[in-house]
Amino acid sequence: MNEIIILEEPKIPTKWDYNQSVKKIKVLVYKWKNLTADVVNELYIAREILSRKQSYVANTTFTWEGYCEDIGVDRSTVHRWINRYFVANATRLELETPPLPEGKYDVIYADIPWAYDVDLSSGATRSPENNYPVMDLDAIKEFGEKIKNISYKNCILFMWITAPKLNWMNDVLEAWGFEYKTNIIWDKIKPNMGHYSSVRHEILVIAGKGTCSPTCDGKTIQSIDSVQSIEKSARHSEKPQGFVEIIEKLYPNKKYLELFARNNDKRKNWTYWGNEANGND
Repeated sequence: MNEIIILEEPKIPTKWDYNQSVKKIKVLVYKWKNLTADVVNELYIAREILSRKQSYVANTTFTWEGYCEDIGVDRSTVHRWINRYFVANATRLELETPPLPEGKYDVIYADIPWAYDVDLSSGATRSPENNYPVMDLDAIKEFGEKIKNISYKNCILFMWITAPKLNWMNDVLEAWGFEYKTNIIWDKIKPNMGHYSSVRHEILVIAGKGTCSPTCDGKTIQSIDSVQSIEKSARHSEKPQGFVEIIEKLYPNKKYLELFARNNDKRKNWTYWGNEANGND
């Protein structure tokens, strides 16, 4: 697919024809290898019109779901393509996020903004991208080249991942140059929204490269429970400070980097990076 960046959302036309739009997309795209500005603009317009049910389509049977079926691509995929090329989503990462810090780090703590297959055009409101720009799997894997440049050959990674995204874990670890070791479970205590169950846990993956075993003593290791029951805060996706303390106990006096940080706590030996971090140490 061609790489494009659209900085402004297209104007919604006063007249629009469903069948002509479907035909246009099919002509412009051959097996979805030619994702151009014209294609993404047309997809955006179609989604907005069919979701809002403008007067000129309100009394028809045309739907956004049907549109995606007619162009031959599942709705969640089209949704991701649209979001990828507008300022409100992936492009915000490039525009607002500072460059990665220089130097190398012993310990990396990452709270990746995973993208979900949530179609906001259908009226859904519970999606991470309502709170911050998200990254799809390809973008996260590409980020791995930067990780390799800022991590020592002996390095440990603490990476947050949610249960629905476990199928992405191996791809991400391989792209970032790490090997899975174990995990710690965060029990949020109170129930949360979920698709198949009330999701009250999140997973802190521990992965390493080179020599990466904990550098603390065995007694400290045994004092850390693999399940941490800590009530979550009101802020979306914010992680408890208790996990930072666990990292420091397992790997004391190291050079730490927090990626996709949502604040800057100015702890000793820590550097914070992300478009929500209030500057770096």
